[in-house]
Amino acid sequence: MKTYSAKPSEVDAKWVVIDAEGVVLGRLAALVATRLRGKHKPMYTPHIDCGDNIIIVNAEKVHLTGRKRTEKEFFWHTGHPGGIKSRTMDKILDGAHPERVISKAVERMISRNPLGRQQLRKLHIYAGPEHPHQAQQPEVLDVAAMNPKNKRSA
Repeated sequence: MKTYSAKPSEVDAKWVVIDAEGVVLGRLAALVATRLRGKHKPMYTPHIDCGDNIIIVNAEKVHLTGRKRTEKEFFWHTGHPGGIKSRTMDKILDGAHPERVISKAVERMISRNPLGRQQLRKLHIYAGPEHPHQAQQPEVLDVAAMNPKNKRSA
């Protein structure tokens, strides 16, 4: 018996919408990364983009456990002497682009190569409850109902 290997023409990419309100960030990112890669499908092939298109709404209302919201810091360097800067997760979520928290979490779970970049292009994140992808008729994926640990109240 030969091992099945999917071809790009055989891949059927669905559209899925996920509401991130109250969902724990790490659990959400892990589930989204798995779906972007296509590992939830029986036809998964490592070198082919088998994943779905994912829309995440209410990214600003994602939940972080413990004291991560106030104590987790992200550092970067400007390139100038003494140019190390930091920002807490709280400032990012309350800032102009709260959707970057989820995009960075998912991006760090996907391989850093051309295939990973192709898979990340199928991720669409919006801070509020609205999204412009109604024409694709996305099906709703209730991450909070999958496991009681996925959703935490603030």
